[in-house]
Parts: sequence; structure tokens; C-alpha cells
Amino acid sequence: MLSSTEATRILGVAEQIYSAADVSRTVRRMAADISLELSGKYPLVLSVMGGAVVFTGQLLPLLEFPLTFDYLHVSRYDNEIQGGKINWKVPPHENVRDRVVLVLDDVLDEGITLAAIRDWIMSHDAAAFYSAVFAEKDLDRPKPIRADFVGVVLPNRYAFGFGMDIHGAWRNLPAIYALKDGT
Repeated sequence: MLSSTEATRILGVAEQIYSAADVSRTVRRMAADISLELSGKYPLVLSVMGGAVVFTGQLLPLLEFPLTFDYLHVSRYDNEIQGGKINWKVPPHENVRDRVVLVLDDVLDEGITLAAIRDWIMSHDAAAFYSAVFAEKDLDRPKPIRADFVGVVLPNRYAFGFGMDIHGAWRNLPAIYALKDGT
């Protein structure tokens, strides 16, 4: 965990990539796109804790269809800046069998975690799988999964804010920041 002083220093040297207004517009656009696609399908919406909590909280009230809500907790980062082994902390409580499932996540980085979530959901006999990520990192290499709905594209740098953290800090920022090269 970072000290308050170190967290403040990191924010002070980071570059703002998307403003709070950009983030808000993006969430509204995504809600319209998701509503158009999933209206009438009564999906089970699963939020990936803890990164997607901010995105989920702002997106759900904008969706214009009935849904069931639950969460799951899977992580490869655990407050680190590099991913490791997939750690299933909490599976969904709701049964996914025969359901259209929409998974909400904060960022699609390498795609390993979201692909594992998709595989788990489909192996439990879901009718369909959709995913929405607020941000996708541009890695310039193939990923094992593509999100159905993507908010913004991030440079291949460590980003934080709007649910994404840096060593556990700054999930609460309304804008998106990235570390500068060499920071």
C-alpha cells in the first residue's frame, strides 16, 4: 500500500489521459449501445470487483432494460502493477445457466482475466456471453478475447482512475491518468 504522500506524488507527475467529462460522455454512449443490443434479453449483469465498481455504479442507472445484478471477484493484479496468476476470490452467486450474461470490467489489458471469466461462464451453460470494458489498453498484439463494448482506448502505459488503481490508490478519481514513461 502506498503512503498518502507517495500516492499524491504519483498523481502529481501522471498525465491526464481522459477528463471527467470525457469519462461521463463515454459511459452514456456505452449505456446507449448496450441498451440497444441487450434490450429485451433480461440479462444477468456481473460486475468484476473491485476495479469495475465505479464503472458499474455509473452505468447501471443508464441501462434501459430490466436486468439481474450480481458480482464476481477475480484478479491477476492484487494491487500490483503487473499481472500474475488468476485468483478466483468470489464466483457469482446467481446461476448463469441459460442466462444472457453481461460482464462489466474496468480495463481489458492482456485479456487473460476476461477470457478466464468468459470460459467459466460458458462452461456453466450460459446462453450467451457479452462483455463491456470501460477501457482497453492498446498493446499492439493479439488478445485471447475482444470486448463487445469498449469505452476508451488507453496507451500501453500504466493507467489509473475511474476504478483502476495504482498500488491500491486512486480508484476514486473521476478522470483517467497514466504514468509517464520512466515514472
